[in-house]
Amino acid sequence: MAERGAMLAPMKTWVLFDWGDTLMRVFPNCAGKMKDWPRVEEVPGARKALHALHGRVGIALATHAADSEEADIREALERVALSSFVKPIFCLRAVGAKKNTPAFFAHVQERLHASPNHLVMVGDDFAEDVEAARAAGLWAVWFNPRTPENAAGDRYTTIHRLEALPAVLMGWGLLSRE
Repeated sequence: MAERGAMLAPMKTWVLFDWGDTLMRVFPNCAGKMKDWPRVEEVPGARKALHALHGRVGIALATHAADSEEADIREALERVALSSFVKPIFCLRAVGAKKNTPAFFAHVQERLHASPNHLVMVGDDFAEDVEAARAAGLWAVWFNPRTPENAAGDRYTTIHRLEALPAVLMGWGLLSRE
């Protein structure tokens, strides 16, 4: 029980990044586990965005990649030196549900001890990342580097460069200025 007049710590904000084509490039000619691909690359701006957020919010990865388990994903992230930024990894095999289902986001909320108001999903697939997250009550950011199309509404918006993410989070009051 908190002391009378004691301030409760604010709930931590978590940013959930999609994996393929949000943090790491997907090469259509490669199959199987990304950790085994002959070539892997980070998405342009990923490192800069992760660095800007690191230590200010929790950073997690949320994917329904079918070929990889958590250790495989971690190994792929290590190949591009992004692993140290990402703490928990939520994947199809570990969660037992696809990212576009309520069960996936319920699992994430439970594991992170976070309410939907403190979770932000960032991904390149509007239906799989934005609409699914919004259906679960989360904030959502559509990362759309391929077209000038913008979509925005209640608790969601579009960015075309990952470096724009901190400003969006500050605008929503989910990230303090440092």
